Amino acid sequence: MTRKGNLIGKQVSKARNHLDLSQSALAAKCQRVGWDLSRDVLARIESGIRGISDKEIAIFCEVLGVPVQELLPPRIGQGYVKTLRG
Repeated sequence: MTRKGNLIGKQVSKARNHLDLSQSALAAKCQRVGWDLSRDVLARIESGIRGISDKEIAIFCEVLGVPVQELLPPRIGQGYVKTLRG
């Protein structure tokens, strides 16, 4: 079974809002580091509709200034950290 979408959209939205950035502003920051991201595509990512690559996740981490586990849903993020430490 192939699943479309992503697990990090809600967390990207929370991180963006925490920084008081609009979707357009975050898209522009991503464009400045080489990802041609539009506001429409960002909206689909944040709503969980569009899938996302590992490179795109890394760019979100860079421009939002957060570690990858912060973009994962809380239960998955905690499990991820425990796995790395454990």
